[in-house]
Amino acid sequence: MIVAGDLVAHLFAATSGTYSDWIVKLIDVYPEDYPKDPRMGGYQLMIANEVLRSRFRQSFKKPEPVVPNQVAEYVIDLHSNNHCFLKAHKIMVQVQSTWFPVIDRNPQKFVANIFTARDSDYQKATQRVFRSNQFSSYLRLPVATP
Repeated sequence: MIVAGDLVAHLFAATSGTYSDWIVKLIDVYPEDYPKDPRMGGYQLMIANEVLRSRFRQSFKKPEPVVPNQVAEYVIDLHSNNHCFLKAHKIMVQVQSTWFPVIDRNPQKFVANIFTARDSDYQKATQRVFRSNQFSSYLRLPVATP
């Protein structure tokens, strides 16, 4: 299967805080038994990834806090990518709320600027991703046939 064009994640998610990060990764998982190169058995090759800070979910010009525990849709553009998933490979999608130290820590509390956040601004938060009939998170994965 060949993945082509814009990859877009649609997350229906909630956080107990007023600010969170959402990271989505598309991964090609090699078969556990990979005779061609046994060291690659089970290898996870990241194909595409992106981070969306919840404060910018509506606009990059006007950041706004999240309503705690309220489900919101987050549209995360993983950009264009062409990749061929070979036979017996699996597709993995990872969703996480931190990618520290790749990106800076999020205080989980809406502040004017996270780079000036005080220690007291950092708080615990619980993030939830939904996959129910009402809130169906999904990844739009355009496929081209060879």
